[in-house]
Amino acid sequence: MPAIREVRHLAWSAEQMFDLVADVARYSEFLPWVVATRVRSDSESEMIADMLVGFSALREKFTSRVEKVRPSEIRVHYIDGPMRDLDNRWLFRPLGPDACEIEFTVQFSFRNALFEKLAGQYLDKAFRKMVAAFEQRAQALYGSNNSSATSVA
Repeated sequence: MPAIREVRHLAWSAEQMFDLVADVARYSEFLPWVVATRVRSDSESEMIADMLVGFSALREKFTSRVEKVRPSEIRVHYIDGPMRDLDNRWLFRPLGPDACEIEFTVQFSFRNALFEKLAGQYLDKAFRKMVAAFEQRAQALYGSNNSSATSVA
């Protein structure tokens, strides 16, 4: 199963970044290709959510279970949608009172092996763009920062 990993050092707290990533209901406001989200249920430790993503006229709905371990980890488990599997994990490590390291890992597989091979070439850039969108959202919500990004494929 293909995997993508992104690590960034950010000038916001782990708690701030956890809150931003856990706010699935607002993803359509800042994430590229996210058309809409619907949170079916939400508690301190778990959420079930639908996400509608779109590229031009193509629209696909994904349902996921989100496990939350405040403020250090968010795991997203694929329940239903057009893929065979799509799971991701966010780790939030404090680097001080106003800084953290985030690590985002995603693993995915498509029902069609040929499509998986073709899409795998583009999904790496797409997921990195999405991680950057979270950073831009943090800047809009929490103010300017001096982050340094490190990418690991």
